Amino acid sequence: MRLKLVPPDTKWDFFKRWQLTFGASALAMVLSIVMFFAVGLNFGIDFLGGTTIRTESSQAVDVAAYRGAIAPLDLGDVTITQVFDASFDEDEHVAQIRIQQQEGHEAITPEVIEQIKTALQGVDSEIEFPSIESVGPKVSGELVWTAIEAVILAIAAVLFYIWLRFEWQFSLGAVAALVHDVTLTIGIFCLLQIRFDLTIIAALLTIVGYSLNDTVVVFDRVRENLRRYKKLDLKEVLNLSINETLSRTVMTSVTTLIALVSLYVLGGDVIRGFVFAMIWGVVVGTYSSIFVAAPILLRLGVKRDWSKPSQGGGTQFADVDA
Repeated sequence: MRLKLVPPDTKWDFFKRWQLTFGASALAMVLSIVMFFAVGLNFGIDFLGGTTIRTESSQAVDVAAYRGAIAPLDLGDVTITQVFDASFDEDEHVAQIRIQQQEGHEAITPEVIEQIKTALQGVDSEIEFPSIESVGPKVSGELVWTAIEAVILAIAAVLFYIWLRFEWQFSLGAVAALVHDVTLTIGIFCLLQIRFDLTIIAALLTIVGYSLNDTVVVFDRVRENLRRYKKLDLKEVLNLSINETLSRTVMTSVTTLIALVSLYVLGGDVIRGFVFAMIWGVVVGTYSSIFVAAPILLRLGVKRDWSKPSQGGGTQFADVDA
């Protein structure tokens, strides 16, 4: 027996209260922007600057013990990860400790570093410290702008791609959905004060790709149905297209969420922020492809006669009677 998360041949009206859902999305975006300026993100070491300490030992790395030893020093945001490399010997265990920039100092003072060493040597007497590096505020500031540029360029590339593949109305709807997803993700990170670092930027770019994939699937079906059903108005075509792709959309989202929730529960603290961003992105990305991108396309309208070459560069097709 095949598992069906969505009944076959659904005829749900997704535009019955589209003003309400679209208004809720717009309000959520405004609140996210307000949260960003009023509360701000909980930036990690990548964006605030800090110090990275590399450790080596013949004993296995105990992240919990390392964290417990450093916690009494009250150093703020501390990230501890075990480093794996095929070139390491069997008795070579490496860890990387990242400590946020201390207030009033360019880097952690030598005295504090000695305290960290002493605390860790209390856990593992054989531990060594082959390298200690600091990230200053100038470098972290450059990373902030590089991250912003990466997200903006990704969205601009999507705008150009959708414009070439479809029409400018489709591209505006798709980009609006992407901006919606990114803005709400930043808003939830401001609200919950989850650490925001370079891995979250990677998650944002992944969310852009996932949301785009959902939107393109719906838009492809819309384009096909616009050629097939010439007598249906645009609202009916959009409803029909979303219903026809709904089973695929829900199944893809649910299977992706199963893997992500497993990673969130079992993956440990290091990747938890990244996985949370992905879970949130899958949910809002699925929502926006239906309740943001499609209503914008409905309001903008779309040309039904595609027999002539497009001035906007989109691929055109002649109409076919239903």
